[in-house]
Amino acid sequence: MKVIICGAGQVGWQIARHLAGEKNDVTVVDTNAELVRRATETLDVQGVVGFASHPDVLASAGARDADMIIAATHSDEVNMVCCQIAQAAFNVTRKIARIRDQSYLETGYSDLYTLDRLAIDVIISPEREVAEAALQRLAAPATFDTEVFMGGRAQLLGIQLTEDCPVLNTPLRQLNDLFPTLRAIVVGLRRGDRLFAPDPDDQLLAEDQIYVFTHSEDVNRCLEVFGKKNQKQERIVIIGGGNVGLTVAQALEARSGRMRAKIIEKSRSIAERAADSLQRTIVLNGDGMDMDLLAEAAVDRADAVLAVTDDDKTNILVSVRAKQAGCPLAIALVNDPTLAPLMAPLDIDAYINPRATTVSSILRHIRHGRVRGVYSIGDAEAELIEAQVLSTSPISGKLIRDIDFPEGVLVGAVMRGDKVMKPTAEMRVEASDVIALFAMAKDVPEVERLLQVSIDFF
Repeated sequence: MKVIICGAGQVGWQIARHLAGEKNDVTVVDTNAELVRRATETLDVQGVVGFASHPDVLASAGARDADMIIAATHSDEVNMVCCQIAQAAFNVTRKIARIRDQSYLETGYSDLYTLDRLAIDVIISPEREVAEAALQRLAAPATFDTEVFMGGRAQLLGIQLTEDCPVLNTPLRQLNDLFPTLRAIVVGLRRGDRLFAPDPDDQLLAEDQIYVFTHSEDVNRCLEVFGKKNQKQERIVIIGGGNVGLTVAQALEARSGRMRAKIIEKSRSIAERAADSLQRTIVLNGDGMDMDLLAEAAVDRADAVLAVTDDDKTNILVSVRAKQAGCPLAIALVNDPTLAPLMAPLDIDAYINPRATTVSSILRHIRHGRVRGVYSIGDAEAELIEAQVLSTSPISGKLIRDIDFPEGVLVGAVMRGDKVMKPTAEMRVEASDVIALFAMAKDVPEVERLLQVSIDFF
């Protein structure tokens, strides 16, 4: 597949890394020659320096025979024009644009994005993706990462193990004997800097980070098995009233129950906009770093603080101060992945990486075929892939034990009809089953071959 990626920033670079690693023909376009040079030197991609919205630049990038264009520059307008020119001048089949400004995304203007207007097939909104990730973290506060699969019937949970975990030093194969009715599988394990798919004989150690794929009905029990408790979040303090904070507050207001939120926003104009858009949420204008303001927001009695300003250091420091003030749960928005190792030492419970959420969203739309969902794990080290099994697939009709999966691949669950089942070696995979697979990045091409997934263009 021939793909043009407009924008060589963090998101563009990660998408290029994914696609180039899967032997696609990838060209990266950016006005910044240094970013293009970095991409071409570290990845198996071609590079073009120039404005991605200029027809001659797209032509130089190979738009005449490209299968897909992904517009992920920092400008919404440039991304829109890229897609429009890709359609009008080069008839590129599939066009994906990252759009950040919420005014472009209001439902009243959804008919703008049609073939005869703004020719964009898929719109990715980082703010909405991040807000959804924040809501998922709040729903599972004992986890550092979570994502929903199989139509909400299954979840991937990232769990940090501590000394009080009751199943430390227990081989994973014994968990099935200890908890035979628990529909959960440990599919990924991070020990130190290494992420891998564990063997049945691997034991769990304190400080390990594990990824568990579980039936949604078993989430609370699964957390208890690994020494965690899932408590209801009813009082939330949100630091930052921009697009992300506002979207989260609106979603919380829409939920029934006793959930109450407060927003602290430094900019007066943004605070006023948030106050006008919300009904029950209290909006305070001031610096989230101010301990007096945190006290006024009653952060010591809050169930969680969510720091989602546009500054990583502010989010981290506010989270630390909130924990010191007595808030039991702190979640921080962190753009810089090199800051992630600081989260545990600083006692920050979970963090959200906007780049990872955006990359996951784009991958979900790139791999159409029978792939229903893709979630990027860590620094694009692995993926959780949800796909429907085709009758022509090499795995259709086979027992799981007989399928020649690569070493870095584990089956998380199989859904047949509406029933989500815990996989066993004796389970037979049937056509039309939906299967969830944890795969290390290097094994993704082989997984797609086994699933016989082709790119479908709609």
